[in-house]
Amino acid sequence: MSGGDGGVGHLARLGDDGQNKVYFLESDHPVQASSMSSVRIRYSLLAIFLGATPSLAAQALPRALPEDVGMSSSRLERLDDALQEYVDEDRLPGGVAVVLRHGQVVYQNAFGLRDREVGDAMQATDRFRIASQSKALVSVAVMMLQEEGSLLISDRVSRYLPAFANTTVAVADGDDDYEVVEADRAVTLRDLLTHTAGVGYGGGAGAREWEEAEVQGWYFAHRDEPIRATVDRIASLPFDRQPGDAFVYGYSTDVLGAVVEAVSGLTLDAFLRSHIFEPLEMKSTGFYLDPDLRGDLATVYSLRAGQGLVRAPDGPGMETQGQYVDGPRMSYSGGAGLVSTAGDYARFLQALLNGGALNGKRVLSPKSVELMTTNHIGDLLGTAEGFGLGFSVVRDLGARGQLGSVGEFGWGGAYHSTYWVDPQEELVVVYLTQVIPASGLDDHARVRALIYQAIVDEGS
Repeated sequence: MSGGDGGVGHLARLGDDGQNKVYFLESDHPVQASSMSSVRIRYSLLAIFLGATPSLAAQALPRALPEDVGMSSSRLERLDDALQEYVDEDRLPGGVAVVLRHGQVVYQNAFGLRDREVGDAMQATDRFRIASQSKALVSVAVMMLQEEGSLLISDRVSRYLPAFANTTVAVADGDDDYEVVEADRAVTLRDLLTHTAGVGYGGGAGAREWEEAEVQGWYFAHRDEPIRATVDRIASLPFDRQPGDAFVYGYSTDVLGAVVEAVSGLTLDAFLRSHIFEPLEMKSTGFYLDPDLRGDLATVYSLRAGQGLVRAPDGPGMETQGQYVDGPRMSYSGGAGLVSTAGDYARFLQALLNGGALNGKRVLSPKSVELMTTNHIGDLLGTAEGFGLGFSVVRDLGARGQLGSVGEFGWGGAYHSTYWVDPQEELVVVYLTQVIPASGLDDHARVRALIYQAIVDEGS
């Protein structure tokens, strides 16, 4: 393996432990102590094979050399270089990238710094605010309740949350004003799962009423009320569009979180933990972080046009460090509230790719996963992508114009994180950073291109 320092070493086979090939790093050049952090960050792929990275190895995700699953180690080095370039150019503080193929980890890179001011290097086990990546987990929770016979996604929301019995819509009149009309029909759980319920983030024609109700933006961690109270208030406010008329991204999954609580009798935190996190061994995922682990939480930075990275301030709010450790710890936001690690989220996605199970623990049936990853909204998002029950779904590869596959599903989070699953290639990708806003960054597209160019097996 080689980088900007002229090459620090290469993989050499040491032996076989009966399940995984074991490799070690043969140094091509002397490594100075001052460069050890750089070596560890840039070549953290090696740590997987050395067993020195606990985030994935301790949770028993299988590992493989890229060549064993039709990928190229040397081509994946290009991703190392690209991510380090963003750090060197003061455009990213750091992050963690994980790639699985055929159910095995082939790449893991903890790059850059967790805290630039302190100088702490990013670790693969570090926690990230995953924001809207929470939506996929809560969508799965709803499907689990359907499988248990506790609800149907065709049900009216009002069956479980009576406040939604008579929703309204704000209709602009063209004169900077609006009128409030009754909804044409009842909102269903499927509307919420597909973001076609018409409820946004409080910025539509009736934004003034949402502002007065103090329900705008996706950040809930500062609230000192349970999510059900907030969701009942949302039901009383005018939505942006009529149910089923448009894809409107907003509080739909927060409403679903309240439904999970109402149906199960558990808090959303308790339901996710007992039904998803524990079975899938997602040991570092939850709504709030133990104060003793605050050092594991990656720092939030902002990147605005014409500026370098700036540390986000402390305190509540969307573009701050937030209150995931010291806040009220009362609001379980199904739409944006979770903290997780790249390894944990990779386990969740691999379970979906496997048809709903991981390591013998099943959370969903294959048919439920199939329904979730099918487009449900026609052309509401155009011809390139549709939306299933919790994720976007690729419909036309040429129309999208990026490497990938038809049937690929994924989404991302407000702190500039992203993920996707490509069933055709049996590929899982998790990429976590903490930058908001992230003006001018093109790293998501580059990460995608550099992962797919490393697939070299024929006929894949």
